[in-house]
Amino acid sequence: MKWYQQGAFYHIYPLGLTGAPLQNEGGDPVPRLRQLWPWVAHIQKMGFRGLYIGPLFESVGHGYETTDYRQLDRRLGTNEDLKDFVAHCHSMGLHVIFDAVFNHTGREFFAFRDLLAHREGSAYRDWYQGVDFSGDNGYHDGLRYETWGGYELLAKLNLQNPAVRQYHLDTVRFWVEEFDVDGLRLDAADVLDFGFLQQLRGFTETLKPDFWLMGEVIHGEYIRWIRDAGLHSVTNYRLHKALYSAHNDHNYFELAHTIGQLGPLSYQLYNFVDNHDVERIQTRLRCKADFFPVHVLLFTLPGIPSVYYGSEFAIEGRKEHGSDASLRPALSLEALPACPQQALIARLAELYRTHPVMQAGEYRQLQLTTTVYAFARQLGDAELLVAANNGDSPAELWLDARLPGYAAPLTGERLAAQDGKVALTVQPHSAVLLLPEAENEPQSYEAIPAIAYQAPAETGPAAQPAVSAPPAGKSIDEMDVGELQSYILARMAANGPLTDRMRREVDDNRHLGSLRNWARSFR
Repeated sequence: MKWYQQGAFYHIYPLGLTGAPLQNEGGDPVPRLRQLWPWVAHIQKMGFRGLYIGPLFESVGHGYETTDYRQLDRRLGTNEDLKDFVAHCHSMGLHVIFDAVFNHTGREFFAFRDLLAHREGSAYRDWYQGVDFSGDNGYHDGLRYETWGGYELLAKLNLQNPAVRQYHLDTVRFWVEEFDVDGLRLDAADVLDFGFLQQLRGFTETLKPDFWLMGEVIHGEYIRWIRDAGLHSVTNYRLHKALYSAHNDHNYFELAHTIGQLGPLSYQLYNFVDNHDVERIQTRLRCKADFFPVHVLLFTLPGIPSVYYGSEFAIEGRKEHGSDASLRPALSLEALPACPQQALIARLAELYRTHPVMQAGEYRQLQLTTTVYAFARQLGDAELLVAANNGDSPAELWLDARLPGYAAPLTGERLAAQDGKVALTVQPHSAVLLLPEAENEPQSYEAIPAIAYQAPAETGPAAQPAVSAPPAGKSIDEMDVGELQSYILARMAANGPLTDRMRREVDDNRHLGSLRNWARSFR
């Protein structure tokens, strides 16, 4: 198997973790990237074998409005700092993948600046899509251009243009030759040109035979990006949603149905429970004890597991008024206390690294109810058994077993099978993981501290915001995202008590057109 199939990934958003300023004001580089060296030791010690880090390159703000693809963002340091960082990761046994923002650039990118300066005479007028010199935009440039997601700060590149493609390929070559990067996470891959992706796959194989391409795909049939575009993997947003909602709603049928729909493709997908764009799993879960079964399932269901920085310490992170800032906090590793969640994830990451059955074992469902989900993974003579319980009472199970004995590496127990069955007791909001017990060399595991389960407290109705007219007398078409969200919440509150779920649904919607239609729907 390739390296990216043999270990779990750790995900860092470096501008946030290092506490870099939200805006790039220029000036001399500040070597904040060196703050991450202790994190590399932490990641390696926990058992991870891949690091996805990004965005990294020069930008004006959050990192996805790139202004220079070949220069480390000055808020993080210099190219020498990045070169040293990747070399240090490699010395610790970690492979490194960069965020690659190839769909759009920032307005300060050299080609876009030339377009604004020379207009119809610019050599780069065909580098961007939808350029129209007869119109105007919010910056009053006297021209229009296509954007990503309606954000005029992000100008959409024309990937049908051979010059644009070649620029990106030359950039990837630079990243490999200068930094020795091992793969890319392709931002906004669900809107990237398939022809370009196919060309990128062929090109990167000439640079490194095991170079990994993973695409950010939020909506769509994942098979298209793997079969038709040639990517090795894509982000598994379907499993992300199913993992938390199956626990919040006491509905393992949703999770099992998702696995069934994905089928063999699931083995190639990049699995996660949170990242830099979605709320932390500790915030998502109504019952915090469900952190335990959620992560056992993350590491044992088919796919490549990943953990977002800080979530192993069970930190919270909620989207607030359309802002992602709380999802991307500055953290001090020394200030984060040891906790059962970290011990759990470290054990799971190390088990995943050392047991091929967790990486490639054939999936077989064993039992399924709304509150109990059990399955097996089989690889040769090795078998993994997993049983999860999202209910409020213990679950007594007898599971089909093909081996005579198993080790339970999360509790330190050993279990013997009788007549092809193994008896399990799965505590409320918990999970049991069983691996083969090696003959003549029984494995010894310390028990992972339990995550305390408390029944969800009854809460009264949420405080209701006053119903008000659009801010400052604005019409719905004049409101920005935050104003529309506030307006919608106020109108919803007028119709009855607001729930946490209602608030999340509004906060998660950052699409201007959708919010405007929602606001107009109120009578």
